Amino acid sequence: MGNRDRGGGADYLARIHGTEEDRVNCPFYFKIGACRHGDKCSRNHNKPPFSQTVFIPHLYRNPLVKDLNTGARTTRGHEDQPKDPEFEEFMVDLFEEVAKFGEVQDIAVCDNVCDHLLGAVYIKYYDEEDADKCLKSLTGRHYAGVEVKPEFCPVSDFSESRCRQYDKRRCDRGGSCNFMHIKKVSRDLDRDLFYEQPYKGHRSRPKRRSRSSSSDSA
Repeated sequence: MGNRDRGGGADYLARIHGTEEDRVNCPFYFKIGACRHGDKCSRNHNKPPFSQTVFIPHLYRNPLVKDLNTGARTTRGHEDQPKDPEFEEFMVDLFEEVAKFGEVQDIAVCDNVCDHLLGAVYIKYYDEEDADKCLKSLTGRHYAGVEVKPEFCPVSDFSESRCRQYDKRRCDRGGSCNFMHIKKVSRDLDRDLFYEQPYKGHRSRPKRRSRSSSSDSA
């Protein structure tokens, strides 16, 4: 029995899948849908054929990149994020587009500046079919002069993907952190987007806050 576990029995392999013990599959890709090593990673990045979540790399034009080029400080937490009209305009445009394909459960936009999370956007739908429609429609289109390259993402729960130190208003690694620094919108905009989105008539869900897209309480 013990030998089967150590030798890689099915139960054992299922238990360690996507963890640091898994020497075959990349735990970072499993948790975040992106990896700092990219194609050079020594472990497998198993892209799902279907998912509720669509990942779009390099879609958000993060102003922190300008700070990097000028040598300005890039470490910031929630308390350093005043209302950002340009970001909120980006969120409105993004939401209006992706809500055409189905009911959106969550959107996460990364504030990181490391290569694998720079400008990263995650769109989570309630239904895989809606995510599929989104991916097919956005593939090959252009935003701000750059081709949009969406892909299905293994992440369905952002709680394991996000940086807990950042959520507690502190992260020593700043924008270079390897975990998601999820950028916030105002409470009013969060309500307007998620509570009032055009439902498709097949679901009537209770109104609730979207954790990764809403502001922290004061």
